[in-house]
Amino acid sequence: MSPNWKPRPIALSGITDPYQPAEKRFRLTRQCLKVLADFRNPVGVITKNNLITRDIDVLQELAAVEAVKVAISITTLDARLARRMEPRTSSPARRLAAIGKLADAGIPVGVMTAPIIPGLNDHEIPNIIEKATQAGAQFAGYVMLRLPYGVKNLFTNWLMQYYPDRKEKVLNRIRDIRDGELNNSNFHERMRGNGLFAAHVRDIFHLSCRKAGIEKRGEGLSTAAFRRPGAEQLCLF
Repeated sequence: MSPNWKPRPIALSGITDPYQPAEKRFRLTRQCLKVLADFRNPVGVITKNNLITRDIDVLQELAAVEAVKVAISITTLDARLARRMEPRTSSPARRLAAIGKLADAGIPVGVMTAPIIPGLNDHEIPNIIEKATQAGAQFAGYVMLRLPYGVKNLFTNWLMQYYPDRKEKVLNRIRDIRDGELNNSNFHERMRGNGLFAAHVRDIFHLSCRKAGIEKRGEGLSTAAFRRPGAEQLCLF
């Protein structure tokens, strides 16, 4: 409501999935979306959870004024790997189903292949993009795995538990794209990495998108319909 607010896209969410298991009960993300729809403020949503389909009615209000884009994150199509890596979210099949429901409802939807873990799921990129496009995805993106701070130890222990035979290969590949480290916080490199393997992944991703017919990342979000509901006051005189 502040007159100083300049309408611009808001992201739900950059770090934590907005459709956590608790969202089914508390509906906090839905309430946030309803506020954004009332103001017609553009929003981009990224999630791994089929629960987003519950909010199709609100997303349609935003879609009507070109103020929403949704990206469904699909890390793998291997149900076993998904259960091990992302145990509290929707299965790959249900994520593909969510793409289909959103697309059928007229909501701009794409796929985010993230995180790409070198030596573990990078070979799945073409198949993920193909299946997502068949389901209705209109654009795609990807993010290479980053291991900042304590995440580094969590991931290393996870590899030791589930994939001890691949541990060194995966960690060495990550170092290859992170200048010898497990993380690189440089703004222009942290999402993609650099080096030969990072370039290889980038080429596979773009080739897969071309084959699927979704080379572009989709249209931008519009602020043209932004409004402040009930903000106008009657003149006293």
